[in-house]
This record gives sequence, structure tokens and C-alpha cells, in this order.
Amino acid sequence: MRDLLFEIGTEELPAGFIQPALAQLHDNFVRKAEALNLVHGDVAVKGTPRRLALIVRQLADRQLDCREELLGPSRAAAFGPDGQPTRAAEGFARSKGVTVADLRAVDTPKGEYLMLVREVAGRPTEELLPDLLHELILEMTFAKSMRWGQNLHPFGRPIQWLTALFGNTVVAVEHEGIVAAATSRGHRFMAHFPFAVESAATYEEQLRQHHVLVDPGQRRQAVVAEIEAAVRTFPGSGTPRVAIDEDLVDTVTNLVEYPFGICGTFEDKFLQVPPEVLITSMREHQKYFPVVDEDGVLLPGFVAVNNTRVDNPDVSRKGHQRVLRARLSDALFFFNTDRELSLDLRRQQLGGIVFQARLGTMLEKTERIVKLARMLCEIVKPELADAACRAAALCKADLLTSMVGEFPSLQGIMGRAYALHDGEAQEVAQAIQEHYMPRRAGAELPDSDIGAVLGLADRIDTIAGCFGIGQVPTGTADPFGLRRLSLAVLNIVSGKGYRLSLHEIFHKALALYGEKVDAGADTLQALMTFVQGRFVNDCAAKGMDTEAVDAVVSVGFDDVVDCLERIEAFRTIRSEDAFSVLAAAYKRIRNILKDNSETAIDSALLREAAEKELHEVFLGVRQRVEALLAGRDYLGALKVLLDLKQPVDRFFDDVMVMTDDLAVRRNRLNLLTAIGELILQIGDISKMQEN
Repeated sequence: MRDLLFEIGTEELPAGFIQPALAQLHDNFVRKAEALNLVHGDVAVKGTPRRLALIVRQLADRQLDCREELLGPSRAAAFGPDGQPTRAAEGFARSKGVTVADLRAVDTPKGEYLMLVREVAGRPTEELLPDLLHELILEMTFAKSMRWGQNLHPFGRPIQWLTALFGNTVVAVEHEGIVAAATSRGHRFMAHFPFAVESAATYEEQLRQHHVLVDPGQRRQAVVAEIEAAVRTFPGSGTPRVAIDEDLVDTVTNLVEYPFGICGTFEDKFLQVPPEVLITSMREHQKYFPVVDEDGVLLPGFVAVNNTRVDNPDVSRKGHQRVLRARLSDALFFFNTDRELSLDLRRQQLGGIVFQARLGTMLEKTERIVKLARMLCEIVKPELADAACRAAALCKADLLTSMVGEFPSLQGIMGRAYALHDGEAQEVAQAIQEHYMPRRAGAELPDSDIGAVLGLADRIDTIAGCFGIGQVPTGTADPFGLRRLSLAVLNIVSGKGYRLSLHEIFHKALALYGEKVDAGADTLQALMTFVQGRFVNDCAAKGMDTEAVDAVVSVGFDDVVDCLERIEAFRTIRSEDAFSVLAAAYKRIRNILKDNSETAIDSALLREAAEKELHEVFLGVRQRVEALLAGRDYLGALKVLLDLKQPVDRFFDDVMVMTDDLAVRRNRLNLLTAIGELILQIGDISKMQEN
């Protein structure tokens, strides 16, 4: 067994290309090795902007021997009436290099067929690797690929060299004129020359000697260490630190082969711009890390990570400062210019922005959000209605500002800053910013109720409008992000504990569109089914009891908080011994009811002692359960329902439900139906019955 090293050297790949490409390299090799019966040890992938590397430990020198079973034509098609082989049998045998006599008849689910069974000796791995490694190149895909010169095969960036070693032997891989060798290349600027790679075991250390940290994990640690070392040189009092953005660290890690941190400063005048603007400008345009004090307050400094060590750090620092100064000057200009026109005046210009071609403009959307916000407030927080409506009227106005035009990620953030400048109330400004929260799954929810209500109104309007014109998600296609929006609605409602009817809210949201959409019952039903699906998926992702979830949503989905409370009640009672008793009793009732839906019970038709007892116990249980349900004590209600177990058992033991007397039969079925409907007010417990 020997180690395998395969390196694809390229021009600098975009940072976002590297990890997906390495994952493909790993998975495709493992899949191909399994198909070829190649035994191997650990498979590792390494990468930098200029190289994608595969390292396979203890790769076998030969394939495993295997037994091939090749199915041919059916016996009926293989032999004629005279018992002689047909052309089908002879052709199959000839294609496999054998005679018909070498084939055997085997039974299959489709009948009797001919089969060739043969032992195949494994080929040397060295013979297999050239094609295998070349296929790894051909099968790699990128978000965007390019062709270079006369090359025919697209790749993320032009391939410059190939390194392929199996032990100490060079693998003869060739790709569009580039022939693999036992050489790699060092850092583009600090060691830009080929060097001989001794083996897979020495590969990483040799690259380190040539100023390349090929392992992404080690390189990331080095990036963080360089950032922390650089910020200590910040000129100022106190203990400055870098506000670490993990996503930015990942990006920078894949922009360099060997990191070198450097700390710079900018003028204090730029601090009058909201910190989010400065941080966004540094992060998105320059990939810089902002410097903050002990309390997290932004300081006039930044840390950049270079890919090259420089003899005079001041030259590099001044270069970074000069570039950033231009960016921040633009931001300051946008900020000052935007504040010359209030959000209230900008709001009227939203009529010039199309929300969706069939759903109208952003001004029309804003007007619907105002109405939805008032309606939601009247349900959950009536005292906040006026403030919520004011925030709703202004929430989209910052889309017309130069700052948001330059940095779309600042929408809402700039709305808050400009609202405060215009003299709007603090809670109104805060809601404008918060109504975009959560920005992604698992992100922070709005802190204020006005922000939460505004976020719900905005998303509900979009979901309703898209369903109203038939723009619904299909498969992986979700152009309007309705799955994400629905999940945000559910998380806001549950996180805030709002008790409201989604059915009613979406019904009114559809109605606000007027004739622009189909607001019929089918549209509303499709919309609610979609949101229910997101609810079920979210519950599963959070590790909830899936059967308890099914038990609840199968009988109704409307009030999210109420659903969660019933799910929790089922989950809790399931841990008790009495759970199986209740579930079995209900399942027995459900099995006998079939299509009966009447619940009227005539006590005069109760003849047997067991049915009289069950009726009496049921009346008492129903009264107690309904009182508990009115107080939303679902666990207490489930426990009370356990009192029905013994009477139900005696009823089935002593009473013939399907008697010949139709009136008595109907009365007994009605009694069981009434019991079943009482249980269904909490959920279909049969969904949790173990088979």
C-alpha cells in the first residue's frame, strides 16, 4: 500500500469556490474507489486559492479480485424451438468474449435468464489512476466556470500544473496538454518557482517551507492569530480588539496562501456615519476587520490580511488606508446627501419601484403593510397600533436612499438611522430596522413588539400575494423565498407567543390585494397547507416528537402557539405509563366508527349497564375536559380523558355495538363518536399509537 497525492494547480480561485470544490474532490474519489474495489485509508483534501489537493493514505496496489455476474437475454429468447442458440444468445456471449456454453441459466423475478459468471482479477492501481484522476478534473463543477485559450473543458480558473504521486511513482495524468509531474509550486510572490515533492507525507511541510499553508484549518488559525497580533499595534489607549466576523474569516482564509496581518487607521470624522455602514464598507468592499474597544464601540481602525510579507509595513498600511479612505468618503457623502430628504417624503416615491409586476408597486405594498400591521396590533398589542402604522408607512422608504443602493444589506439599518434624524419616535425607528429580522434561519428575532408585528405584516403580504398569482415554490425553485418567509413568520409568532389565527390573517391579506390576485378558498387552502408543511419541518429540525406533531396538525393548524402547547402535552403524557392506555382506547373507538359523524345520544336507548356507565362517565369527563381546554390545560385534559379507559373496555367487552336494532346501534355509535370528538379537540392520538 502506498499514499496518493494529487494536486490541481490553478490561477487564483474565488474564495467561495474552494470548499465546494474540495468536497467534490473528496466525495468523487471515495465513490470511484468503491466502484473500482480499491481499498484505501483516510482521504484528506487540502486547498488554497492556487491549488486543490487530494491525499489518500494507504491506497492498495491492486484492485480486489471480484466476481462478475452479467445478465443476458431470457432463456426463451436465447434458444429456439430446436434448442439451438439464437442470435441473441450468441451476440451476448460474443460481446463478453465467451461462448454460449459458458453461460448458465438462472432464475430471476422476471423468469429464467442466461448469465455469465466469471472471476475477474484485480488490475494494478497504477493502471487505473490516470483515468480515475482525470475524471476527477472533468467532473468538478463550479458556480461559474471558464475556458482558457484552446482548452475545451471548463474549470473554475485555468489549470496551470498537475502533481500526481503514487508512493514515489509519478502517475501519468494528462489534461489538455498539461502532464502531471512530481513538482508543485510555492507562494506566488515569495516562492514562485517549481520544487520537487518527495511524497504525500512531506507535501504539507514542503509547501510550508515555500510559504504556503495548504491545510484550510491551519491557515484559518494563522489568519486569526495574525489579526490578533496586528490589532495590538493600534495606536490608542485601552485594549482594542477586532470584531471577528466568522464568515469574513472564512473568506479571508480562502483568499490567501500565507496570511500577514496589518493594522491601519482612518479619520475620526467618518465615525459620524452609523457603525454598521463603516463595518459593511470595510467588510464587503475591502475584506477588512473593524477595530472596537472593550465595550464593542467602533474605533477609527481596521485590520487587513495580506497574502504577502512586505519589508516596510508602513507602505502597505498607507496603501490600505488610502483605499479605505475613498470608500468611507463615499459612504459619508451618501449619508449626508440622504439626510437632506426625509423618509416621509421618500415614501411617496415608492410608487416608482415595482414590487412584483402583477402585484403592483412598493407604495401599494406599503399601504397593505400598514393595514395588516394595524390588524395584527389589534389582536396582540392594541396600544401599539398607531406607532406600528407609522413604522409600516416608513419601513420601505430607505430603499430609495443612495446608501442602501450601494449596500443593500443595510436596508432597515439605514431606515432606523434616517428615521431618528427625521425626529421619528425611537420605537418607530427601531421597528423599521427590526422588521427584516430574522434575516436567516436561526437568527435573532425582533426585540420589540412593533418590529415583530411589522415583520409579520411584510412577510404575510408577500406570501399571500405570491400564492394569489400562482407563484408558489416548486421543488427546489423558490424565487421569492417563500419557504424562508414562512419560517420567519412561524418563528416570530412562536417566539413572541402571539395567539392569532393564521387562517384569518392570510384571508385578510389576500383580500387586501383586491382583484390583483385569486383570493378564493382553494388559494387560501394551498397557502395554509404550505405554511403547515414549513411548521412540521421546523418542528422536526428542532428535534420535536414527530408523531406528536402529526397528532396535532392532522386535526387542525391555525394558532401556532396553541399547536405547540398541544404538541408539548402529547410529548409529556407519552412518557407516562398511561399513554398507551389512552391511545389504545381511542384507536379501538376510531376503528369501529367508520363514517358515523352524529353525536346525539338518547339516554332512553341505553340498555346495557356498561353503556349506561360509559355514558355517565363520559358526561362527567366532558365537562371537566372542556373546562380545562378553555384554560388551554391540554396535559390536564389528557389526564382526565384517561378516566374513560375502564368504561370503554367494559363497553367493548359487554356491549354489541353493531346490534340488529338500528336505533340502538346508531345511539351506541353516536356515544363513541362523541368520545372520539372530545379527544380530537386536542389531537389525533392514534397517530402516536405504536403498531
